[in-house]
Amino acid sequence: MADFKTHIGTSTLVGIGYGAAGYLAGVPTSTCLVAGGLCSVSGMLPDLDSDSGVPVREMMAFMAAVVPALMLPRFMLMGWGPEQIALAAAGIYLAIRFGVAELFRRYTVHRGMWHSLPAAATVGLLAFLIVSGDSAEIRLFKTGAVVLGFITHLVLDEFWSVNVRRGRLKIKKSFGTAIKLWTRRSVWANVSAYGKLIVLIAAVIGDPYLMQQLGARRPNLPQSPQEWFEQFVDRSAEVFLGAAEDATEVPAPSAEDEAAPGITDAPRAAEQPDAETARRIFYYPTTESPVRR
Repeated sequence: MADFKTHIGTSTLVGIGYGAAGYLAGVPTSTCLVAGGLCSVSGMLPDLDSDSGVPVREMMAFMAAVVPALMLPRFMLMGWGPEQIALAAAGIYLAIRFGVAELFRRYTVHRGMWHSLPAAATVGLLAFLIVSGDSAEIRLFKTGAVVLGFITHLVLDEFWSVNVRRGRLKIKKSFGTAIKLWTRRSVWANVSAYGKLIVLIAAVIGDPYLMQQLGARRPNLPQSPQEWFEQFVDRSAEVFLGAAEDATEVPAPSAEDEAAPGITDAPRAAEQPDAETARRIFYYPTTESPVRR
């Protein structure tokens, strides 16, 4: 198994080459530098499932600082102000520095499904959602740098699983545990890996900024938290007001009720008695006829 220096050195060289290729293709210089750095750092992402202390801790701290910076363009497109961006960046830092690190420590094993091609695709989709840009091509260029660095790590692990000594080829037990599509250790690990992959694919397809860049933006899609809240309030008011109107509406009489006039018809006014009958104290007016006792 390759060590930390081998992984970070190789991914850095690959990142330099990737950035240089982008520069020759006409990609802006700043974008090429960022992509090269992302490829270099991504060479250590598969080892987040390792229990080794310093590399994992430093990698988590670096990611917690870099990810909010990469998401600044997205925050600005959402119409957030400086205070909202600062709060979001602090929340992302804490979530990655402590939450994500704890999840990896508890629920992953070294050379598990985090060392796999589905994991590389998962990292690429996350990177595409994080790194915003003026065009889809720039986002894909940065995303490719992350995926390339991740796969570089997997390829090195496979190379180090094959040992040639004194002219003899020795294949270690770890061979095939890095570049794989599934694992035989746990069915749940496969379900979890591909489940996250499906969720991220749906998130990328529904990304409003990707739809905007592709010319398929929906005109009524809210672009800021305030618009989301206003739409929520409006829809809630429509639901509650509609329910209140339904509750107070008087139901129309049915055919059976119309056929029984004695039940639904309004009572007829009482007949007025003559002057002599009205003077009697035991007279009770009714809708039929006066009653005398």
